[in-house]
Amino acid sequence: MKRTDNGHQALRGTLMLKRRTMMLILATLLLVSGCVAVGSGNVLYAEAAGRPVTISTCEISGSEVVCQLNADTVPSSDDGKFYIYADEVYEDGTKGDIVASTEAGKSVSVSFPLNYNTADSNLSRKFLVAVKRSGQMMQVSDEHYITNPEALAAYTSARGDAGIKGILPDITRVANGELQEMGIRQVVYNMDLDDICLAESAPGAVPFEYNGQTFYFNGWMLAEYDSTISGFNRYGMQVTIVLLNSGKGEYSQHLIHPQAEGGDCPGYALNVADASGVDYLKAIGAFLGQRYSGQTSCGQVDNWIIGNEVNARTSWWYTNSTSLDFNVNIYVKAFRIFYNELKSMNANVRVYNSLDQEWQRKSNPGSFLSKDYLDQFNYYMNREGNIDWGLSFHPYNSPLYDPYAWNGPAVWVKDSLSSLYITMQNIDVLVDYMHREQFLNPWGEVRSISLAEVGYTSSFGTDAQEASVAYGYLKAASLPDVDAFMLFRQTDEAHEMESHLALGLYDLNGNKKPAYEIYKALGSENEAVAKARASEIIGMDIDEMIREKILWTRSGTGVVQ
Repeated sequence: MKRTDNGHQALRGTLMLKRRTMMLILATLLLVSGCVAVGSGNVLYAEAAGRPVTISTCEISGSEVVCQLNADTVPSSDDGKFYIYADEVYEDGTKGDIVASTEAGKSVSVSFPLNYNTADSNLSRKFLVAVKRSGQMMQVSDEHYITNPEALAAYTSARGDAGIKGILPDITRVANGELQEMGIRQVVYNMDLDDICLAESAPGAVPFEYNGQTFYFNGWMLAEYDSTISGFNRYGMQVTIVLLNSGKGEYSQHLIHPQAEGGDCPGYALNVADASGVDYLKAIGAFLGQRYSGQTSCGQVDNWIIGNEVNARTSWWYTNSTSLDFNVNIYVKAFRIFYNELKSMNANVRVYNSLDQEWQRKSNPGSFLSKDYLDQFNYYMNREGNIDWGLSFHPYNSPLYDPYAWNGPAVWVKDSLSSLYITMQNIDVLVDYMHREQFLNPWGEVRSISLAEVGYTSSFGTDAQEASVAYGYLKAASLPDVDAFMLFRQTDEAHEMESHLALGLYDLNGNKKPAYEIYKALGSENEAVAKARASEIIGMDIDEMIREKILWTRSGTGVVQ
């Protein structure tokens, strides 16, 4: 049937009116249920409105969990009671178990059993308050996690904090004394969860009883980690482990998030979407925290980093969702599990997130800006119970192969929050940002900042690498809030060198580069020699440059030969 233009417009107007009416009805229903409808283009979604009840604290006390509830206005209900729900991280709303109820009020304390190491363990669950209204349970608070898991810890192993000088070691060179010769105080080492998880029937499986189930770990791989970690400890080096999820092992189907399946990346988001994944993550955290507490002859890990550069979605923490909030939300859930489980075994471990240097510019469209990711991560941490999380940051030069740590491209590096990249030149911007009140830990202190990965190439001359290593280390050492400076890496890697990333202190033939001697001298009685050499290359006194926060930049992005 032929339709005139006016007829088409009239029909379109009628449809739009009906759509608006439906949206208003839906919005009304959502408001009644404690949510507000928000329209974005043709998308309608619900977000939490200001809920009237706040869980201000949620802490372990003996064998109980004690929550403090506050309400400016007590919400109406059928029976005048508050109901406390314990949800697994993959549950939302009133889906979990009711663990307690109490008379509603403006200030109420309520407790319930922790049930530690049972099938009903509440250690890594999240809690919310609901009321019964017209026979239905309605959520009236945000979720909140336990924030003091260290109260359970059997171990409070003394940390091996002895200096910030660190490196990603070449495992073939550990036993020959060269790390000790360099004065290395910290090492960072990767652990792939696929390598350590096993099925029950696999040879060499190590059983671990936890939360009413038996989990199995790869005894052969664990023996290698035990030897390596305890070896570092014997050499007086603090160990940081990066927990990765490569998705290549036989148990990977349990560890990969359903929205990460089918990807082709070196790293995948962890499975916090169902009981199978969450139960194993809890067990992994508890197992590793206990085994590497320094009290079991297997070695001591003081620092755990959950994932690698997790804002780089299509590279290291893959999901098929492009939503920042979705990706941060599932990362936060995994982080909460590992934080509570690790610290429930050894109270003194630190647990870090991991972000790259792409502060306000994405070199890969599949990534998220590290500033946006950090802000959203911190939002969830404050909303759901502030804990003492640490920030692991990778302040590489931009571009990565740029050899000048002290003189980056002006277009990329600025002394302001608008800087596109955070490198060692303007690392002060990040540190100052972490001093803001909303980023402080539960005791009002600046969080631990670990520069767990940074490296400088020798592809454009060894002089530039020497000066860059000195500048990076000395800049980090000048900042009290920085607890680690980890050079990436000890020995060149052939594949990286194809992109001009000759980042090692040794070449492929095992020869020491001049940067080796510079790094060896830094932090020692010979540091003045290293400073003099770096100052000569830079053309300015390096102490003055760092002390006065002089930010040299150059035009263009090419390498100056």
